[in-house]
Amino acid sequence: MLSALPGRPLRRAAGVLAGAAAVGLTWSLVEAQAFTVRRVHVPVLPAGADPIRVLHLSDLHLLPRQGRKIGWLRDLEALEPDVVVNTGDNMAHREALPAVLAALEPLLQRPGVFVMGSNDYFSPKPSNPARYLLPDPRRRQDDEQGEERAEDLPGRELGYAFAACGWQDLTNQSGSLEVRGQRLDFIGVDDPHLDRDELPQAWPARAETGDSGTSVPAQEALRIGVAHAPYLRVLRGMQGLGCELVLAGHTHGGQLCLPGYGAVVTNCDLNTGRASGLHPWPGEAPGPGNLWLHVSNGMGTNPYTPVRLACRPSVTLMTLTAPSS
Repeated sequence: MLSALPGRPLRRAAGVLAGAAAVGLTWSLVEAQAFTVRRVHVPVLPAGADPIRVLHLSDLHLLPRQGRKIGWLRDLEALEPDVVVNTGDNMAHREALPAVLAALEPLLQRPGVFVMGSNDYFSPKPSNPARYLLPDPRRRQDDEQGEERAEDLPGRELGYAFAACGWQDLTNQSGSLEVRGQRLDFIGVDDPHLDRDELPQAWPARAETGDSGTSVPAQEALRIGVAHAPYLRVLRGMQGLGCELVLAGHTHGGQLCLPGYGAVVTNCDLNTGRASGLHPWPGEAPGPGNLWLHVSNGMGTNPYTPVRLACRPSVTLMTLTAPSS
């Protein structure tokens, strides 16, 4: 009789832990559907420039059945962005192309630029989540599958559709837009997580004429880098080319974060303190030698792990401004 007593506290503790795990799982499933718009101001424009509203989208990971997410994305047109920047991983299913185009159709009427992520080329697969705790979590397709995988998502067709609507393809290319009298020069790369990044070394050389009939000299342009995954080699390269702002995604903000602590992993070599949001880089404070890095925590998840904890899915409305006096 007495020998059985010590087991009771253990069973009680196990029950408490199991209950806590069930609550956490339920909450993380709910939070993965709690879409939100984040808003940030980035002081990168010259004095006297009009503010520019940039909508940063990333990691939609759309499935054809996700009608609520599609409707929510369509409603983003009401934010009236001046420019849309899409940093990839749009699809999570081989038949998701029509869903992506339906979700983004209103925004495709606005000026935009885009790059691709791995889940624009390859469909997601089940994987051991523990590998994300490794110092370098990347796995080549032939290492994971035993042989090199063929692209099975219609990423190239998606790129053609975006470009046909007027968005500029920055896949290892540069581009330029004139918005509210300000020239924006972009430089982008294909997905660094797949080692497909080839950073262009040339910026657009001549001034473009906008609808207003005016033009902005190239030397007065704001230089913006765009990549799916914010690997340090890409950030260094873009900094070396004079970028003042870099936009990326990929990290999902850590996806499963510790309340009060934040991200544990970034799925790349960026430090966890910059897993999502707006931060100076490489230093810890704004100033000479630093650029602004914005990492979107994204709108979706791998369909095999449809959970988020302390990391609500989001898009970001960035207002580019002149530094305040």
